[in-house]
Amino acid sequence: MSDICEVPRWQLLKSKLVNLDYPSFVQQYKANNASVLLDVRTEDELFDALREDVLHIDYLSSDLADLLEDLDRSKHYFVYCRTGRRSVRVCTLLRNAGFEHIYNLDGGMIGVTEQMRKRYSI
Repeated sequence: MSDICEVPRWQLLKSKLVNLDYPSFVQQYKANNASVLLDVRTEDELFDALREDVLHIDYLSSDLADLLEDLDRSKHYFVYCRTGRRSVRVCTLLRNAGFEHIYNLDGGMIGVTEQMRKRYSI
């Protein structure tokens, strides 16, 4: 029997990122004029966008890497998806590409209740 505790890869990636709960995500987004909300859900999941001016890049897009590479590195990216796993991966890609200001919505949109949205609106 092995004494090694296996941790899923996405949790290892997540541990290297700035992961924010929804109130902190909103607060930090509002605190910086260089903030960009980056939604990496699929088109079918966009029924509850946080704002109309959200930058949407479909995680399943065949040109995901190129689209991310074209982003302005001086901006602060607040990344989210439905459950938080795709946003972890996108944040990791951005970090590996040299982006410095990347924030992940911990738990994704599935963890954001309507009550939280009303209290901490973006």
